[in-house]
Amino acid sequence: MRQLMLTVILFLTTAILGQTKQELTNFVPKGFVISEKITGDLNKDGLTDCVLIIKGTDKKKIIKDEDSEEVDLNRRGIIILLNKNNHYELTTKNYNCFSSANEDGGVYFAPELSIDIIKGNLSIHYGQGRYGFCRYTFRLHDSDFELIGYDSSDDSGPVVNREISINFLTKKKQIKENTNENATEEGEEVFKEAWEKVQIDKLIKLSDIKDFDKLDFNN
Repeated sequence: MRQLMLTVILFLTTAILGQTKQELTNFVPKGFVISEKITGDLNKDGLTDCVLIIKGTDKKKIIKDEDSEEVDLNRRGIIILLNKNNHYELTTKNYNCFSSANEDGGVYFAPELSIDIIKGNLSIHYGQGRYGFCRYTFRLHDSDFELIGYDSSDDSGPVVNREISINFLTKKKQIKENTNENATEEGEEVFKEAWEKVQIDKLIKLSDIKDFDKLDFNN
């Protein structure tokens, strides 16, 4: 009897997982594949929602670099699905807002994209290793996600040169500048802090962003 129950549970679990996997691909447009899946609660209803990072598959955008190695320059996008009683519903999509993972970073390497769900908010993080990072925080509102926060850090190895934190809900921007030019280790910085007002008429929607690389809040 116990073995039979285990078999039934295994069958149902496999079926559900198979259906979920198939259901996810139904939201992906032609010419794209899923490159990453992130799960978490985005609307605080206790159910697990899903964020898909998708990538284009255009063969014309796969080129050879100076070392004759193939480089995939297909852009990436995002699809956000809310869990509605064990089936997903599309809430937000933006198919081309992220650059490829192999962009030319100039003197730096290409920024590393990572997506997280933190306290019900969507966090989009671009890391540049020892040179710092920038992070965009979105919150669900109606049927889209709105940009409510931005944070960035300009680093030189372990030393933070400049930090910026913007709250688009309160329309306030905090700027911290390191004034200790002799700092060589973390914790040796001496920050000068300033606050500014942010001029913004309405919150930016995730679905409207054409290119994250062109979002600049550091000035």
